Amino acid sequence: MKKLLNTLYITRQDTYLHKERETIIIKQGDQKLGQFPALTVGNIVCFGQVTVSPPLMGYCGEQGIAISYYTEQGKFLARIYGRQVGNVLLRRTQYRFADDQQKVISLAKLIVGAKIANSRYVYLRQIRNHGESSSLQLISDRLANCLSRCEQVNDYQQLLGLEGEAALAYFSGLNELIRNNEFSFSTRVRRPPTDPINALLSFVYSIITQECLSALLGVGLDPFVGFLHKERPGRPSLALDLLEEFRAAWADRFVLTLINRKQLTSKDFVQEASGAVHLTDYARKTLFAAYQARKQEEIIHPYLQERVQIGLLPHCQALLLARYMRGDLEYYPPYLVK
Repeated sequence: MKKLLNTLYITRQDTYLHKERETIIIKQGDQKLGQFPALTVGNIVCFGQVTVSPPLMGYCGEQGIAISYYTEQGKFLARIYGRQVGNVLLRRTQYRFADDQQKVISLAKLIVGAKIANSRYVYLRQIRNHGESSSLQLISDRLANCLSRCEQVNDYQQLLGLEGEAALAYFSGLNELIRNNEFSFSTRVRRPPTDPINALLSFVYSIITQECLSALLGVGLDPFVGFLHKERPGRPSLALDLLEEFRAAWADRFVLTLINRKQLTSKDFVQEASGAVHLTDYARKTLFAAYQARKQEEIIHPYLQERVQIGLLPHCQALLLARYMRGDLEYYPPYLVK
């Protein structure tokens, strides 16, 4: 199994990263902020005004360490990745899959089905741990109905409609899972998020999408050719496909935990004149510390039946997808939380 390497999240402005021997040094002006063994780092994520020296970029390219750039508010800008691994035969197989509508709808149904099942699990878990709730049970039943109908769909547009219906049902009850009076949620708002919960969801989705992108590149798949998400210039469609399996079970539960444990408060967010809400620098640091700890937690992978760290789930699913496309698996087993 692949070893889970560390991710360096650089949020302090006017920071400079460079390499000295086998160590990555982080500085601000003449002040050294930290240093890390280069061999333990798998990703570097930079927010705002962060500079990376060309030698360190070259080293990261050789070692397959991805460098991602975001605005200070968390909007993804660019990504630098070194040599592409895998072989052209796997990518050509992926492109042929993407041109076969039967295979596209088959894979897209599995992805949507896993997303709905994992969304329903969030509510079933809430009912199990906190007692019966007629409203949450109703949402669970609606999601179960969507899941049942998903198996019968053989049309792409119908599948998108069903996914939208399930998402509407899922988010309609999310506010009931929030046990912190400082926060509330009414509906999903993106581009830009206009409340703290939506800001957190968008931020965490963006981070996990980059983890999925790295995992797909790592097994040799093209992250820009998807099945549920259609191709669009610059959009990592397959990484977004993979994200769907992790939205409710990983991202949403992580956000709810941060809020319900009061690790973040309403003071950790700022609202611009446009109405857009962003995390403060302190909130991002708190979130990343909790996120790194969450990635280290182990679970039993439902298909592999092995103990894996949560941070390796994108790699496991990318590996299973590659095996399916190579013909080693009869079908692709999406991640289903249990």
